[in-house]
Amino acid sequence: MYESYFDLKEKPFSLTPDPEFLFLSESHQKALDHLLYGLESGEGFIVVTGDIGVGKTTVCRALLSRLSDRFTTSLIVNPLLTEKELVRAVLEDFGGVPPPGTKKDILDALNRFLLAEAETGKRPVLIVDEAQNLPPGLLEQVRLLSNLETEKRKLLQIVLIGQNELKEKLSLPALRQLNQRVTVRSEIRPLSQKETARYIDHRLGVAGGGGRTLLSPGAEGAIYRRAVGVPRLINMLCDRAFLSAYLRASAKVEREDVRRASESLAAPGGAARRVLRWVPWVAAPLAILCGLLAAYGRIF
Repeated sequence: MYESYFDLKEKPFSLTPDPEFLFLSESHQKALDHLLYGLESGEGFIVVTGDIGVGKTTVCRALLSRLSDRFTTSLIVNPLLTEKELVRAVLEDFGGVPPPGTKKDILDALNRFLLAEAETGKRPVLIVDEAQNLPPGLLEQVRLLSNLETEKRKLLQIVLIGQNELKEKLSLPALRQLNQRVTVRSEIRPLSQKETARYIDHRLGVAGGGGRTLLSPGAEGAIYRRAVGVPRLINMLCDRAFLSAYLRASAKVEREDVRRASESLAAPGGAARRVLRWVPWVAAPLAILCGLLAAYGRIF
């Protein structure tokens, strides 16, 4: 709705992942470097954590686009499976054909597939997204997959990507063996205030708004304070704030537009409220956003 008003060629703050809008903060780049190093070095388990909305999927997609042809990947994005279903899904996503039968039958087929890949010089990588949702028993099954090996090397490298609860889960005594096999760990943090401004400018530039000042300094500062550097929240706030500026027929987004956007998103059932309740490290900003937004708006 506001795109044509601001002379933009597309929505700059869509929540749908789009490689054209890729922006890597220092924390994103560090996590990506750790992933690439771990995979190139043939390390065992690699774990990447971060709270909801900070860009874990962004890093995962960046990783997939940067891996060389030597790697083949299986990406599991819905880990709420039984052990048999998980093994089947892994083999299918690699491009293999699971046989009918028991879990052992499918494991044997996966082992044959991985051996064939190794013989051609390929290096299979299993990536499990939202890994914090895996119960301990399923995480143990993932660990057992890492036992598939030749005399020289592992047949399968495994990357676990999840929210910070994953770190707590891996510290459980029942998962001690898995935790000991993790050789590379990285945590994605929220954007800094400067990175938030660069992130907004980058997305506007890709959408056709480069070289123009479409947000006042006060608006950018308010977005950072309210979104606490979480890219998903930044997108949501910016989208609503640009809509507010459009409805006011304003040439740029002002702090008042950000306040209105915050109130809209923090209303009962609002999307930001649903996201923020899972972000434990923003307790104070959450209280401001979801409990005192009206007062906050009057202050700022």
